Amino acid sequence: MLRAATAFLTLALAVIVTASLASAQVPADSRLKRIADTKTIKIGYRAAATPFSFVNPQTREPTGYTIDLCRIAAEAIGKSLNAPLKIEWVEVTTQNRFDMVAQGKADLECGSSTITLSRMKQVDFSSVTFVESTGIVVRTAAGIAKTGDFNGQKIAVAANTTNEQAIAELIKQGRLKATLVPVKDRDAGVAALEKGEVDGYASDKLLLVGARFQDAKALTMLPDDLSFEPYAIALPRGDWAFRLAVNTALAEVFRSGLIFKVFGKWFEQIKLKPGPVLLSAFSLGALPQ
Repeated sequence: MLRAATAFLTLALAVIVTASLASAQVPADSRLKRIADTKTIKIGYRAAATPFSFVNPQTREPTGYTIDLCRIAAEAIGKSLNAPLKIEWVEVTTQNRFDMVAQGKADLECGSSTITLSRMKQVDFSSVTFVESTGIVVRTAAGIAKTGDFNGQKIAVAANTTNEQAIAELIKQGRLKATLVPVKDRDAGVAALEKGEVDGYASDKLLLVGARFQDAKALTMLPDDLSFEPYAIALPRGDWAFRLAVNTALAEVFRSGLIFKVFGKWFEQIKLKPGPVLLSAFSLGALPQ
């Protein structure tokens, strides 16, 4: 099924049609100018943000839900520029992903990045591509069935993320009685939980599902949704022409229904279907020409 879905997506890349940028003057200060001149687009990817952006262990190439959308956008931009584009992959981390885009080291960041007002001071974002929520995984033996059961236990969370902000705010409001333990990244959080250094690990729910736990049966995902996480592709701030080009490609993906093929490729195996909020995001992103 995965192979068939991949073949479908490859075919879809060849048939997507967007408004021609080649016939219009590309602003000199837009990333599109450099992309057109070099015939290369630099895509930032996360190495371990499964299933949105990660490295395929067989091909050693970036893959994932958001990566597929960015490949489609790159193909569409190349067609509109009448210049097939080479993709230059740029690995980014949770800590430097927006700096890499702002500094021109990556033209767009394709991972699991949440749109926030504070981040808009540094980068712009595409139309919403996914909607997530912060969740917590705990050791089953701890006897914690919901967030209200915490009573001073430690929760690890990746530093400088919206998950950290969400957990910190809940603790501040008194709705979560726990101690926040910032860690470097997901691997550090998973390791701390498995070693018993913390009692829970908080992250986006699907990133928790995609995490590589040594003994997943010994862990439990709590049912609570602790935040609203609208994902999007991070773009250079103030570059309207490039943002328009990316959103034009995404609009065609949403309008044509291709988004459901992409979604199914990555989430059908865990029986996940788009909920009402995500369907609304797809509809809002299906802007007319």
